[in-house]
Amino acid sequence: MSVRTLSYKALLFFGLCQVGRRGFVSASELREPPKKIAIIGAGIGGTSAAYFLRQDFGPSVKIDVFEAGAVGGRLATEEVEGRSLSVRAEVPSKMAIFDGKELLFEESDWFIVNFLRMLWRYGFNAIRMHMWVEGILEKFMRIYQFQQFSYSFSSVDRMLHAMGGDEFLTLLNQTLEEAMLAHGFSQTFINEIVTPISRVNYGQSVRLHAFAGAVSLAGAESGLWAVDEGNKRVCFGLLYHSKAELISARVTNIALKTRPSKSGANTKFYEVNYVSDSGSAYSLYDVVILATPLHQGLSDISFSGFSPPLPSHFPGRYHQTVTTLVLGRLNISYVDVRRKPSEFFVSDIFTTDGEKLGICSLSSLDPVHITPGYSRPPASETTVWKIFSPEPLTEEQLRTLFVSRERVIEKRWLAYPSYRAPERRPPPFILNDSLYYLSPIEWAASAMETSALSARNVALLAKHRWYKNTAKVDQEGLHSRLRGEL
Repeated sequence: MSVRTLSYKALLFFGLCQVGRRGFVSASELREPPKKIAIIGAGIGGTSAAYFLRQDFGPSVKIDVFEAGAVGGRLATEEVEGRSLSVRAEVPSKMAIFDGKELLFEESDWFIVNFLRMLWRYGFNAIRMHMWVEGILEKFMRIYQFQQFSYSFSSVDRMLHAMGGDEFLTLLNQTLEEAMLAHGFSQTFINEIVTPISRVNYGQSVRLHAFAGAVSLAGAESGLWAVDEGNKRVCFGLLYHSKAELISARVTNIALKTRPSKSGANTKFYEVNYVSDSGSAYSLYDVVILATPLHQGLSDISFSGFSPPLPSHFPGRYHQTVTTLVLGRLNISYVDVRRKPSEFFVSDIFTTDGEKLGICSLSSLDPVHITPGYSRPPASETTVWKIFSPEPLTEEQLRTLFVSRERVIEKRWLAYPSYRAPERRPPPFILNDSLYYLSPIEWAASAMETSALSARNVALLAKHRWYKNTAKVDQEGLHSRLRGEL
């Protein structure tokens, strides 16, 4: 899922979190807020962090956001023939499952027909999957209540345990397939429905760990939203409202420095070294937030002056997803030899592990701005198709998929971690005093929503630790406690 959407509950998140700003007047009076904060990365995590830090520390702090590329990070909107493209909820869509030989399942325009088809082939597995995912989401949503009351966590494990107890930690240590088989789901249903969803959302099979798998399945539910003109607009909005300064530069080194304070003790601060079009430079900061993954191929930031030393790269790798946009006419005979192109209106084709061509999914795209009366064209007409694959498509693969092509655009993304079970313990959110890291949450699940939640958590951590309010960090039994207070 290289571009993830926000649930309607997440859209309320930024407003709800402002409620949690109460209760710190006495703490704030004891110490001045930081003068300068640096955020490295202007994706959804970095821009969310800028927004929340502004809310927590007030108008006097200077917030700088460093970004070497485009605002939005891994969120992207592409233009083909002058048209901005994105998946749109307003246009009815139809899904099909393809195993490399035939369509195993195809949605109808009628809900009752889809229900009966699913019931006939998979029994009540689909209904039970919905209930299983909803049960996990219900516990996951507790984090909004915790953050509304300004509680934060120093590690991913502590955060997950507060939300779902041992159950959530167990989900990190078994595959999605193992978890679903243990809950009585059929192997056929896992192979033909769950696997395609996992492949389209994370580019990986059901052997990824079960927590990420459950988030993947939640992404297949209804009630998700896309943002007009592309999800990256959320980042621009957060950056604007944070009143942060965007610095177009590549950060190369973060150095820990000390200086004597008025009390005589040494005070720590950070020297952020960066390279821009104007050349090399550095700035000094009281707090630094790393909102970019510290992994091979994604970051070349080094650290100096730390004891023990901080690694420039953490263990683990990110999974490559190649997005290929093709303006052309689909070769319907590849997926269904019996169907006429003029009668084929399927918009999303998901694939099983048996698909031999090497693609995870194939979807038709609509313009961001939908004009009145617009309807998705049949496969007999030229339109824009999006293909997810683990490797770049060859000319032979493209000839197999399309009878004609007018334009091809390829984007390679290290979009999300390569998940496994048991999952390795992710790094902490706190790398050093007043040096924080957003990306550990991705090793539980990568999504716009989890990045925003991580940003809120780190902003709260930064505030609590700055004002030495440890009572709001790593508290157990929060759900029962807050339920008793309400």
